[in-house]
Amino acid sequence: MQTPSGAAADPAEALLYREVLRSPWWLWLLVAFLAGSLGVAYGYALGDSAGWAVGLFSFAVAGIGLWRWATPIEVSRSELRVGPARLPLVYVGDCQALSVEQSRRARTVDADARAYLVLRTLVTARSARIDVIDPVDPHPYWLVSTRRPQDLVSSLNEATQAGTAARNGPATR
Repeated sequence: MQTPSGAAADPAEALLYREVLRSPWWLWLLVAFLAGSLGVAYGYALGDSAGWAVGLFSFAVAGIGLWRWATPIEVSRSELRVGPARLPLVYVGDCQALSVEQSRRARTVDADARAYLVLRTLVTARSARIDVIDPVDPHPYWLVSTRRPQDLVSSLNEATQAGTAARNGPATR
């Protein structure tokens, strides 16, 4: 496999799963409405030019914030990446796809304060729980919002099984 630069790509970094949790459309609409309202208020007080400038500037700043709020979730053959966080697959324990009700309970009454949470409940109410088996990691599990929890869990299970088989070597009789 070649990268755009012509160098061979590392097969361990081939993505098995990728999802990006972006801001919902209605949040963009709300930002546009609020920026427009701010522009009208400043325009009334300071003139049309100031109103347009404030409205466009506030929409641009809020839009950049919403764009940067997007959270990528990626599973490769070597690690799980959720936003900036990375978890090597050798430390991934049991994985569980949670229903809407299970997700609600996992982030409220059944929550562990030490857990690593990546919750985007404005995007989706479902999540996946990934247990961490690293003895030095302070997080007992990751709770990650996802639109496709079953696909995420399946790809994590596939990657961890492939990694276990690779570490154990070929089976001999």
